[in-house]
Parts: sequence; C-alpha cells; structure tokens
Amino acid sequence: MGKTLFDKIWAAHTVRQLPNGMTQLLIGTHLIHEVTSPQAFGMLRDLKLPVLYPQRTFATVDHIVPTDEREEPFSDSLADAMIKELRKNCDESGIKFFDIASGKQGIVHIVGPEQGITQPGTTIACGDSHTSTHGAFGAIAFGIGTSQVRDVLATQTMALQKPKVRRIEVNGKLAPGVYAKDVILHIIRKLGVNGGLGYAYEYAGSTFDHFTQEERMTVCNMSIEGGARVGYVNPDQTTFDYLRGRPYAPAQADYDVAVARWKSFASDPDAKYDDIVKYDAADIGPTVTWGINPGQAIFIDEKIPSPEELPEKDRSTAEEAYAHMKLRPGQPIKGTKIDVAFLGSCTNARISDLQEVARYLQGKKIKVGVKGIVVPGSQGVAALAESMGLADIFRNAGFEWRGAGCSMCLGMNPDKLIGDQLCASSSNRNFKGRQGSPTGRTVLMSPLMVAAAAVTGQISDAREVFGLS
Repeated sequence: MGKTLFDKIWAAHTVRQLPNGMTQLLIGTHLIHEVTSPQAFGMLRDLKLPVLYPQRTFATVDHIVPTDEREEPFSDSLADAMIKELRKNCDESGIKFFDIASGKQGIVHIVGPEQGITQPGTTIACGDSHTSTHGAFGAIAFGIGTSQVRDVLATQTMALQKPKVRRIEVNGKLAPGVYAKDVILHIIRKLGVNGGLGYAYEYAGSTFDHFTQEERMTVCNMSIEGGARVGYVNPDQTTFDYLRGRPYAPAQADYDVAVARWKSFASDPDAKYDDIVKYDAADIGPTVTWGINPGQAIFIDEKIPSPEELPEKDRSTAEEAYAHMKLRPGQPIKGTKIDVAFLGSCTNARISDLQEVARYLQGKKIKVGVKGIVVPGSQGVAALAESMGLADIFRNAGFEWRGAGCSMCLGMNPDKLIGDQLCASSSNRNFKGRQGSPTGRTVLMSPLMVAAAAVTGQISDAREVFGLS
C-alpha cells in the first residue's frame, strides 16, 4: 500500500512515540514574529536554556508593525516595544531577522516562500494559525501556541497528535473571474468550519495541477479556517521552478539532487486516505461571505440563506450573523454598500494578486466615500510592484499604497475599522472584531472582487464590473 506525502514526512521527522500516544516531531524550519515569540524567549531565560538550533529559525515583523509609518520609534508604543524585543532576542540568539531595514521584511507566510526558506518534504511551525500556507510547497506546516514556540526554540521538537488525511480533489477549469480564493471559500462552505477537525487536507486534482504556486498558497492558507491543522499540495515542477534561485533554496549545483529528494515525498498513486471528496471547478462561482465565519459564504448571485435552509447546528450562528452583519435572510448580498476596501493579508497580497487587480483597475477610480488600502505582503512584493508600475495604478485609482505588514487583516495595528463600517476584504477571517472594531463587518472575497466593490461602492460581481466572460 502506498503512502501519502503527510505520512512520509511525519515518519521522516518522528523522534519517538510518547507514552500518551502523541509523537515527538522534529521541526525542520521554525518561523517567528513579534507577537507570539517574546513570552517564549522569556520562558527560555527563566529556564536558563539557549535556542538549540538558531539556524533553523527565521524571524520577521508583521502583525503589529504600522503600514503607514516606518520610522522608529513608532507612535504605537506597543508596536515599538515589540519590534525592539524581537530584535534583541534575535541578536542574542543568533537568529536571522528580516528587519524593516533589510528590504526583506513582510508577512511571515509570504517572506518564507519568497526567500526559499519554505521547501518540500519538511516540517514547518510558526506561532500563527495561517502557517498552513507553507503546505503549498509539499511540506507539513502548522500553527503553534507560545508554549510550543518555547519548545521548538529549546529542543527543535514538539509533541503532536497525528491527524487523519482527507484528499480534496478539484477538477476542471475555473471560469473567468473565479480564483483560488473562491475555491477555498467553496470548500469551507461545503465541508464546514469544523469539517477538518482531526484532519490534514491534501489538495489535488487537475485544478490544483494547473494552479500557480501562489494560487496554491492562497488555498492552503485558509485550511485552518475549515478546521484542518494542515493543508498541502504535492510538490511538482511548478514548485521546483518557483524555488529555483531563491536565496535560501539549494544552490544550483545541488538543485537537481534536492528536487529528486523532494519528489520522493509526493503521495504515491495508490496511497490510502481516510476520506476523499471531489468538486467540479465549473460549479464554483465568485464567492463572498455573508456572516461571521468563513463557512458562511455564498456565490455573488445567490441570496443570504434563511435559517430553515441551514443545518440545525448552524442556525444559532446564522441568527447571530444576521444581527451583526445587519443583513436579512433572503436578501441578495450583491448591492450591499461598503465603506472600506482592503487588498492585503497572507492570503492575497502576493505579486500575482496585485498584478491581476491592476490589470483590470487601470484607468478606473474607486467610489467617492470608499477608503481603499493596498498592503503588499512583503517589501519584496512592494519593490517589484513599484518597479512594474502597479503601485501607480493603485494610487491613481484612489487606493492608499502602504508598507508591508498584516495591516487590516486583524486589529493589532493602527489599520482598523471604525464603528460598524463594512469592509470588502481579501483576507482570511471575518470574525467579529477581527478588523479592530467590535461592531465592524467583514466580507471576504477574492482580490478582484474587492476591486469591483471599491469601484462601485457596493459588493459587486467583478465579471460584470470588469467585463469578464
């Protein structure tokens, strides 16, 4: 019987089975940022323990760093204290830090791949739930808590319960105006926000085979929103071409040897899965959320579901969502007025996302009264976008062009919603208060759908706004 990629990597990184049934797993690559690491370093100092393998840990700042103010000291005293603390911890421990002055700073899940740190066949951990992003490269990647960050710093291992593996196949070609973001929102809608509990998701099928590496990252990024601890795609030529020549990828002389090793981790054709589900790409349309979790989603031309249309277990959350979002059952989501349009986050702030939006936004203006901000996922993305003229397209359309960071994806920096503002967002979570205001409202969608909403001032079908067919 063949094995899945997950089984192969898990076996290759198992140190031992623990008496409680969990596995002590070697962590090949550890990523840290300014929010979940200070306490972990403090615990190490209390225990008088060093960082065991500092060369396996990489750091950047993203969550709390301002995007419109790059000079230090920051006016936000907490942000200023956190960047100084991370800088000190990295200096003392010999950890590579992609600081603001490096030109390589950005969201940790964008910096890792673009630097070539994220590689197939390894285990990757980070004190952030969206670490599943890195699974797009054929890695086992998962978010961890602060005490686990301490464990990895001290031992380069951690204890985990091995999950089951579900294969999710999407086959066929997506229609114009339908993107990777729509695919993952559709999957979460179908399987539920708790559907992946106890599972790792393997994404497969012809749709994923033809996805770019960055599209695969978008889908894997939101695996956690469906309850899965891990989401991955088997590595292939698309993966190998993306990594070639990147700073931390194997040198050219060793690259073919590395590729041969990476290929060996791919799931075998006769691998056994605990569950398999299949979707047809032709059935997926532009998708937007209407509620307060990513599973509360519909196609742009659908109406908000009534409680009786939903499983009984989901009805109380739906009632809560109607009240918070100020929407009614049976109401079209299309035409809902927006106040803010946010293009950014570790889900959709890569160069391909910005290129696709700029392609259609050129020559257009965002609606008067809409606040639009574009936050590149890294300084590398920003520099490339500026050299390609994309930043000028966004500025000319009326968007603010910001520095790299998590920004309005979450309310841990100055970029926050005010009152009950409604935000069309390319980010990954629409929880209450996620964007900084307890009464703020978030509607998740693809980057081009965010642009369509910005231009019209309301949730719109990008296919109609930009003439896609």
